[in-house]
Amino acid sequence: MKRISSLFIVALLSGATTLGAYKVVFDNDEPSSALSIAPSVSNFTRTVGLGAEAVDFTAAADKAVHTVVHVKNVMYTTTPSNPFLEYFYGYRGGQQQAQVGTGSGVIITEDGYIVTNNHVVQGASELEVTLNNNKSYKATLVGTDSKMDIALLKVDTDDKLPYATFGNSDDIKVGEWVLAVGNPYNLTSTVTAGIVSAKARNLSKDGIQSFIQTDAAVNPGNSGGALVNTRGELIGINTMISSMTGSYVGYSFAVPSNIARKIIEDIMEFGNVQRGVLGVQGGDLNSYAAKELGINETQGFYVNSVVEDSGAKRAGIKKGDIIVKVDDRPINGFADLNAAIITKRPNDVVRVGINRDGEFLTLPVKLSKNEINSINYSGLELEDLSQAEKKQLKLNYGVRVKDITDEDFMPYYDELKGGIILSVGNVKATDIETVSKTLGQVRPGDRVKIEMITRSGELVRFYL
Repeated sequence: MKRISSLFIVALLSGATTLGAYKVVFDNDEPSSALSIAPSVSNFTRTVGLGAEAVDFTAAADKAVHTVVHVKNVMYTTTPSNPFLEYFYGYRGGQQQAQVGTGSGVIITEDGYIVTNNHVVQGASELEVTLNNNKSYKATLVGTDSKMDIALLKVDTDDKLPYATFGNSDDIKVGEWVLAVGNPYNLTSTVTAGIVSAKARNLSKDGIQSFIQTDAAVNPGNSGGALVNTRGELIGINTMISSMTGSYVGYSFAVPSNIARKIIEDIMEFGNVQRGVLGVQGGDLNSYAAKELGINETQGFYVNSVVEDSGAKRAGIKKGDIIVKVDDRPINGFADLNAAIITKRPNDVVRVGINRDGEFLTLPVKLSKNEINSINYSGLELEDLSQAEKKQLKLNYGVRVKDITDEDFMPYYDELKGGIILSVGNVKATDIETVSKTLGQVRPGDRVKIEMITRSGELVRFYL
């Protein structure tokens, strides 16, 4: 088999696919959930082929605006200071200043649970939410998932709050009308309309995301707000825009409601996001990759390797298999595969349809639990930073050098141990999973560039 020089290698062991695992049952059984779930779209008559002037958005807008809140994030920073001296040596100094950021959120239970984006609340010292009726409440952060940019807040109130009903984001169609509701530029209760432009859109180099793309106008401040269908059901959490200017220029992106719902229920039930893995590595197919591989297929996820002791390995998936379906969901590439796995939990069984040398097979795969929290590479043992440590160090990402085992590094032991690696081979070291995937792509004999901050706060670059 020829070496694939351009096939983007992604590991389902890492990233959002490993967020895996929730038994999202949109089957005949009624799901058990603390959240309000809409009936399947099959119970409704879908109106298609109508222009905007023929669609009445008023009921959906009225339903949604009362569930969307304005989120204020107050951060206190001390400047000037050296966070690394503070972290390692207890040094304190500088003057405290307050910074205020704003965004949106969606009430999802009548007793005050609110979903928003992680980046809206990241680093917050204080959180306040204001409802559409202008009532304000102090909020506490319950949990976050930085990979999919979802956070869960809670306000304490005796009032019964209006709340959103979750729709099934798998049911939405490209071309379907949707509304974006939020607080752009602090303009509260703003509603914009558009259509679903694409599904399972991935904008990340690490291949972990699976957005709904729309052309509904979304601007700074909309983050964390609601994307709803014409029935007012929540089908996404508005998260980002694609823009050279920082303002809306035509496309916006939302985390699908099924993914957001799974993350929320994990946090509410377990206190963290349950991670599961399929256990394959590979990449998308296209004409160029197919030519390199010597195959005819140009759609699907090509399996380049299978992780030992994973569910995929035990199920019999092999190198060279092309994953074309998971359960009843067609797989055209990694983004589709990620979207299919991300709403599952460890020990869930998925039916994986594969093309093996022209023969179609369906294999039941039991998802494994992702327990990676440290790795050892070239004499450096690395581990994840906690959210509290990132906040203290004023970093959004990075992995720590836990220990050094290579004699060549011993002269630099005191500086390197405890240092924070920021990037590996020009890829941000967001966590151990990303670092593991990046290092796994390094060819034998090649060197990889490392960028890190030492214990003294000095930025250094070197090659392993």
